[in-house]
Amino acid sequence: MSAIRPLRFLRAVPAPRRRPPDPPPPPARPPSPPPGRAAPVVAALRSRLEATRQAELVLVVGSPNSPNAARLVEGARRGGSRAELVEDESDLRLAWLDGTGSIGLTAGASAPELLVQRVLDALRPFGPVTVREHRTTEETVRFSLPQQVR
Repeated sequence: MSAIRPLRFLRAVPAPRRRPPDPPPPPARPPSPPPGRAAPVVAALRSRLEATRQAELVLVVGSPNSPNAARLVEGARRGGSRAELVEDESDLRLAWLDGTGSIGLTAGASAPELLVQRVLDALRPFGPVTVREHRTTEETVRFSLPQQVR
């Protein structure tokens, strides 16, 4: 005679839940500048804004997608000047110059000096141009190109 084995019912037990892995820590931030000193780009921006405060119209040479150039335009407007962003001399509008006694010309951080000079040269046919360079600080920081671009 064979033995009848009883049926065994197994209770399904859920597998222990695994906690998702912790996200990686945020990248390390560069050290803050010492008290009283601004980061180089911020210091340059402040310097350029300070120089534009005396102009009725401020022309900022830079790209429309440049945050630095956009901040210069905003800051000049906040300071009470009319301000326009120009990529090069072809963006100049005669209407901007009408009745304007003083023009401040500055540039975003990545705008080449050649573009600034071309805008200045384009202003000359509209009347006498006296250039007075206004420096509030000496900008000595140089940014090198990434290795992949060199």
